[in-house]
Amino acid sequence: MYSLRRFGIILGLSTIKSILHNLGNPQDTYRCIHVAGTNGKGSIASALASILHTSGYKIGLYTSPHLVRFNERICINNQPVPDANITASYEAVNKASCGARKPTFFELTTAMAFYEFGRQKIDWAVIETGMGGRLDATNIINPAICVISNISLEHQKYLGGTIGRIAGEKGGIIKKCVPVITGVKQKNGISVLKKIANKQSAPFYRFGDAFRVRRSKNETFTYFGIDNIWRDMRSGLPGDHQIDNAALVLAACEILNKNKTELSIKSIKDGLSQNRWPGRLEIVSSSPVVLLDGAHNLTAIRCLTKFLSENPNTQKITLVTGILDDKPYAAMLACLLPLCSKAILTRPKINRALEPKKLYPIAKKIIPDVCIIPDVSEAVQHAVKTASSDDAICIAGSLYLVGEAKEALDL
Repeated sequence: MYSLRRFGIILGLSTIKSILHNLGNPQDTYRCIHVAGTNGKGSIASALASILHTSGYKIGLYTSPHLVRFNERICINNQPVPDANITASYEAVNKASCGARKPTFFELTTAMAFYEFGRQKIDWAVIETGMGGRLDATNIINPAICVISNISLEHQKYLGGTIGRIAGEKGGIIKKCVPVITGVKQKNGISVLKKIANKQSAPFYRFGDAFRVRRSKNETFTYFGIDNIWRDMRSGLPGDHQIDNAALVLAACEILNKNKTELSIKSIKDGLSQNRWPGRLEIVSSSPVVLLDGAHNLTAIRCLTKFLSENPNTQKITLVTGILDDKPYAAMLACLLPLCSKAILTRPKINRALEPKKLYPIAKKIIPDVCIIPDVSEAVQHAVKTASSDDAICIAGSLYLVGEAKEALDL
């Protein structure tokens, strides 16, 4: 399957339609929630899956990319499916006719997830888009709710060079009469999404308008919702931005309840607080502090920087970073490095990763202590060996980097 990556990214729905048609359209046998956006998709999707599972439903969760093992992409009741299930779903999908061309890696993976969910007779599937929305392979589903977390400039080669155009691509998941929940803040992005929703007669709920939150000092928050006020809510994920993500999740819960999916306030509270999502502000060691964060674009790096600046346990920071070539790497480094005393530049094993020597002159202008260790495992091990017990190591810049770091740390 990994060899298919050499064919790159091909957006479109004809191939996935052919595969799923020949599998009996398993995606039509369960209810779905579709999650798109630039940042926070996985956090939102995992929280919804956690709440639905806590409420007694059998849940499928499809996300990407994986950190360490492929199985992480396809979860049933918040557990990755075993190898035997991966093999069985691959063999079934591989036998199905795919039309005029062979499927890409992502198309094949998506079809496998939808097939496995059908075979497992789940009640609900929470589906995260891969890229964009309109032509993303996941956009073959007929969801009960669409969630569009937020929008920033990303994948411009495929999605367009403006917020408006990217909003149009992500808004392509909006279906006729299906409620839309969004955290998009830019006026032109909101305008595009509203226009699509109006055209599809889809109810439109925006964070800051239809619902909002008020933070408390003890890391809880009050949710002022569409029809409800829920107090003493808590996200299981660290970071101030996760409260915004939680607001979108709670709005989705309100709509699910309106549509007679039974979610008690206790199940909602418990599911939200028990949610875990690896590689996102994940502290895996305390002496020294080792923090993993898949922050892979400028918006995510700003959230990470805010967390580090407010956290008293991260005074002397060594940054281990590797960044993909379609990201604003100079701006990302300029945002994060001033908080760090040392930087180790590395390169995750993906063809889109930047050579560390391209990052070096930019980093060197910001802080003096910069070195290159191309292998991620060696870079992580060097950072740990050279850190004192009261130092902090931050590993960030790409989810692929975080995945290799977790392997190196044997997590």
